[in-house]
Amino acid sequence: MATYTRYSKDDFIALIAPIVLQVHREGGRLFPSVRIAQSWLETGGNVPYWNNLGGYKVGSGEPTPYWDGSSVSTATKEVVRGVTVNTQANWRAYPSIYNFYKDQDLLFDKSRYAAVRAARTPQQQCRALQDCGYATDPAYASKLIAVIAADGLTRYDSGGAAEEEEDRPMTAAEKQAFEALQAKVAALEAKHSMTVPAWAKDAVDAAVKARLIDTPNGRSEDFYALLTVLHRKGLF
Repeated sequence: MATYTRYSKDDFIALIAPIVLQVHREGGRLFPSVRIAQSWLETGGNVPYWNNLGGYKVGSGEPTPYWDGSSVSTATKEVVRGVTVNTQANWRAYPSIYNFYKDQDLLFDKSRYAAVRAARTPQQQCRALQDCGYATDPAYASKLIAVIAADGLTRYDSGGAAEEEEDRPMTAAEKQAFEALQAKVAALEAKHSMTVPAWAKDAVDAAVKARLIDTPNGRSEDFYALLTVLHRKGLF
């Protein structure tokens, strides 16, 4: 098994945005824009097979409803008293990206992160994450804010990004890209099987009706996530 799956920034956002929005609808503690930016900053588009997109360490935590205690140890870098040092860290390992985000929200429920929960804007929340000590990088907040601005991620914060995409007519270029997107969907199929998650049911039903797929079950979470994005863009 490959340790990481590499995505371009556009493909990475397309992969995680539906999951981020689902977690947000369920009471997520971060603005969607902050969560997407944090996931990109922490991974650079390299999604580990253990699905930890936020540098969440094992620490002394007990298993939760979303984390069974599994972990992976890798080399990493930390900033200690202003000096970057090479070290080893144990990361929480998850069966899905959804589980990671839900477990991360349990962390943000702690009193230490009260300022994160109280933030009124994405920019305030980025600064609160740094002030609360989520990361050791002294430029962590400014980097998150830069990612949000560069990619216009605040469009996800209204909760209406998907609806806006549905209402916008496809351009000729998008129609011409449909076959390429189909190939990308197929490429995201994994070897393990899973049932259709509730958040992907509408997209899967539409894909079956459009004869884009013939077997809805037995696909990966990444497959269902991308299928949901394509459906919300009105590509089938």
